[in-house]
Amino acid sequence: MSNPNFIDYVKIYCRSGQGGAGSVHFRREKYIPKGGPDGGDGGRGGSIYIRGNQQLWTLLHLKYKRHIFAGDGESGSGARCTGKDGKDEIIEVPVGTIAKNVETGEVIAEVVSDGQTKIIMKGGRGGQGNWHFKSPTMQTPRFAQPGEPCEEGYVILELKILADVGLVGFPNAGKSTLLSVVSAAKPKIADYPFTTLTPNVGIVGYHDDRSFVMADIPGIIEGAHEGKGLGLRFLRHIERNSMLLFMVPADSEDVLHQYSVLVNELRQYNPELLDKKRALAITKCDLADEHVRKSISLNLPDVPSVFISSVTGEGIERLKDLIWSNINTD
Repeated sequence: MSNPNFIDYVKIYCRSGQGGAGSVHFRREKYIPKGGPDGGDGGRGGSIYIRGNQQLWTLLHLKYKRHIFAGDGESGSGARCTGKDGKDEIIEVPVGTIAKNVETGEVIAEVVSDGQTKIIMKGGRGGQGNWHFKSPTMQTPRFAQPGEPCEEGYVILELKILADVGLVGFPNAGKSTLLSVVSAAKPKIADYPFTTLTPNVGIVGYHDDRSFVMADIPGIIEGAHEGKGLGLRFLRHIERNSMLLFMVPADSEDVLHQYSVLVNELRQYNPELLDKKRALAITKCDLADEHVRKSISLNLPDVPSVFISSVTGEGIERLKDLIWSNINTD
């Protein structure tokens, strides 16, 4: 079953605060018969922000929060008193979240580190009070500025997992098994396709207390960029990975062909993904004898490859070395 707690896409109606109106007021005191204008400015409307929080890993807490409204600014008053600013709203989101405009698809903001705060809707400025408009030719201005209007509309919040290495492969290529062996993650593992229905992330320990983050997404099938299978929905989770590890079983008929299909699906989805560093892991080597291994012709001079078996542990340390050297070199 899929993890119902993993939510990586929400659409929320947001409205920033409206600016408060400036005041039209005149100073009136017993011994100051001509006090003049002293209307204060209106307060600023509240803005809406997103803030990265490394304690969050999903947008589940926003699934049923369909409306977020910031506070309106209060009107100014006499004695040049400025109105109170509207309350800002800060939306806590996992690191790696982007905010997009629903109508245009434009990225409004993105947070990539813990505590990073970005504005997604700005509150309206407060209007100026009438004391700003006095002059030798206009000593009693009987007008003031209204506050600026608010911004409102739907905003999409979309999570893209931040990881050092992303696992790419067909269903049942051994991605979840590898993640369970090299990290403390416990993804579901079974002998049928599409066992993985939501992304899984694990921290892989390396030598001298060093570590890197590995992300496993649901298996990709040919035609994923057209919406087939589950790959299209989750391909965005590998857009922020430093490196892509392609995984093809050793018992497949043509390893190079399967690798080429996977590369083509990524190219169709987003050509920039192919600019990332790549490596190839030929999995399930415990099921392939020496003759089968020698028959696998790769001819990929720019893509390092390694034979591994998550069951016997063969090649796992070499794979870690390969990944570490890749993600730590320019």
